[in-house]
Amino acid sequence: MWKLLVAFIIFAALGLYVLKQAGGDVNMGGESHDVTGGHAASAPAAPAAPASAASQ
Repeated sequence: MWKLLVAFIIFAALGLYVLKQAGGDVNMGGESHDVTGGHAASAPAAPAAPASAASQ
């Protein structure tokens, strides 16, 4: 039984090593939530009307 545990630990360590060497984005910090939602910045707002047109 202990051999299975040792084999699992070695296999997991080897997997993490390969992922890190291959440039994989390995994040061991748990769940992370992207506030922006992964979307690009929204389009800029329309320009404001000239002040002279607003006063009429």
